[in-house]
Amino acid sequence: MIIQPRVLADQRGFFFESFRASEFSKHGVSTLFAQDNYSKSSLGVLRGLHFQNEPHAQGKLVQVLQGAVWDVAVDLRPGSSTFGRWHGLELSQANRTMLWIPPGFAHGFLALQEGSEVAYKCTVEYNPDSEGGYRWDDPAFAIAWPRMDVAPKISEKDMLLPYFTPPRKKA
Repeated sequence: MIIQPRVLADQRGFFFESFRASEFSKHGVSTLFAQDNYSKSSLGVLRGLHFQNEPHAQGKLVQVLQGAVWDVAVDLRPGSSTFGRWHGLELSQANRTMLWIPPGFAHGFLALQEGSEVAYKCTVEYNPDSEGGYRWDDPAFAIAWPRMDVAPKISEKDMLLPYFTPPRKKA
């Protein structure tokens, strides 16, 4: 779900509500958040695709506080009509757009500007035993990452993530 908050701006700066439980509930997001995460990335850093397995699957409300990122969510929910498909969009300090990613999705992003700062609220606390991920360049997803003048900077841990193998259909 893409969320575009109402921004009140004047000569002093701006103000907006990045979360209001009653408003989010009207749109089907009625959850309490258990953890807030914050990252800063240099230009070209690519993080993901990460997820938490059940029973620790996380929903995430993602926003950019500084800079810009190409944010991607991949549906990993078996039986979903969008299983294995991805959605991506630019989140930036300028557009103030937020993305709600429900539990059961993998998440990743590419920093499009130097010093991009991403904040996200999670519905469940991180659990290292439930951690999972897939390669950012997995051909099964065929994510159309934006072209850049620099090669993506990827952690060793993310380079070692497995490729996705969809479940086989019963004969």
